[in-house]
Amino acid sequence: MLILGLVVVSLVIFSAGFIAGSMYTSQESTGSNGQELSISPFQADGSDQADMTVFWEAWDTIEDRFYYDIPSEEVRVQGAVQGLVGSLGDPYTAYIPPDAARIINEDSTGSYEGIGAFVEDAPGGGVYVFRVFEDSPAEEAGLLAGDIIIAVDGVDVTQKYLRESLLLIRGPADTQVVLTVYREGSEAPFDVEVTRARLEIPTVESRMLDDNIGYVALYEFNARASSRLREEVEGLMDDGAEAIILDLRDNPGGFLDESVSVADMFLKDGLILIQRDVDGQEREFKSTNGDFAESIPLVVLVNQNSASASEIVAAAIKDNDRGTLIGETTFGKGSVQIQYNLSDSSLLRVTYANWYTPDDVSITGNGVEPDIIVESPSEPAEDDVQLERAIEYLTNQQ
Repeated sequence: MLILGLVVVSLVIFSAGFIAGSMYTSQESTGSNGQELSISPFQADGSDQADMTVFWEAWDTIEDRFYYDIPSEEVRVQGAVQGLVGSLGDPYTAYIPPDAARIINEDSTGSYEGIGAFVEDAPGGGVYVFRVFEDSPAEEAGLLAGDIIIAVDGVDVTQKYLRESLLLIRGPADTQVVLTVYREGSEAPFDVEVTRARLEIPTVESRMLDDNIGYVALYEFNARASSRLREEVEGLMDDGAEAIILDLRDNPGGFLDESVSVADMFLKDGLILIQRDVDGQEREFKSTNGDFAESIPLVVLVNQNSASASEIVAAAIKDNDRGTLIGETTFGKGSVQIQYNLSDSSLLRVTYANWYTPDDVSITGNGVEPDIIVESPSEPAEDDVQLERAIEYLTNQQ
C-alpha cells in the first residue's frame, strides 16, 4: 500500500455486510498498487474549473437563514461529498465517514473488539443477527441467530443507520453493553448483557467428512484469508483428505490479491481474471504451477450471496475446468473500486475498472452459474442439501 501525500490508495472490489460492532468484510484490495489523488479536482491555473457558484449560494444562504441548529462544517462537507457520490448512480462508489472508516480499517486486519456476531439491517428496523461466533461473548450471553437488536444501552436503534448502531454495540474489550432483543416466539423484548472482547474474525472453518472428504468454509477474503485457508487445507490433506469441498456460500468478498492467492492454491498455470481499467489498461492475473492442492478433486459451493472475490475464485475454478461448482448462481459483482484514505480519515471508493472471467465474460448482474444447480431451501432446514450434493458428487463422481 502506497502513502501518497495526504492519501493512502488501494484497489478495492467490494465490501458488504457487518460484524456486530464492526464492518464484516472490511475492504477488498489488490494490494500495493495505487495512484496519487490530487486534493483538488481542478487545475491549479483555474482552467476547466467547475462553476461552484450555486453550491456556495446554497451554503451561504443556509448559514444565514436556517432556523434550526446548523450541523458543523465537517458534517455539512461530508453530506456534500455523499451527495456528489450519490449523483453518480453507482452503488459501489461510496463515501465512508471517518467513524465507519475506522471500523473498516480495523477489520481488514482480521480482528476487532466487539461482541462476536455477523449482523445486517433488520427489515423492520434494528439490527438482525444472522450468525453468532462460536465461543464468543455474544454466544456466552445467549444471543442467537435470528435475534433482532432494537436498543443498545437503552438507545433505540430501530431508526438508525446500521453503522450508527454498530458504533454503539462495539467498544473496548472487557466493557459491557446491554442489548435489547426481540426474539420470535418471545412474549416481549428482553435485555442481554454482553461483555465485549478482542476477537479474531472467523475466517476459515474446516473438518473431515466421511469418505476422506475435507470440508473448508472461507467466510471472507481478509488479509489473512489465503494463509489461513492454506493451513486448513494442508491440515486436511495431512489427515488423509482425498478430496476438498471449498465452501464460499455467503462470502461477500475481501482483498482482491487474497482471492488471486486462493485461486492459485488450486490452479496450475492458468488465467484467474482479466482487469480493464479507466485508463484503458488491461491486466491479466495468472496462476503458477507448484502449489500443493492443484490436483486434489475439488468442489466449490456457492450461492446468491457469494460475491466479488468469491466470484473471482469460483469463475477461475470453473473456466479452467479445475473443479465443479455446486449451489446457486452467485451475486454478480464484477467491478473494481479504487479506495482512498482521505485526509480526515474518511474513505472514498470510486469504481475504477471491471474484471472479467478467464473466458473474458463480465459477471456483473449475471453472476457465475454453477455446474450443478441446487437451490437453498425456502425455510430453515436441518439438512444442508447443497453440501450433501457435493459429498454425493465426490463420492460417486456424478
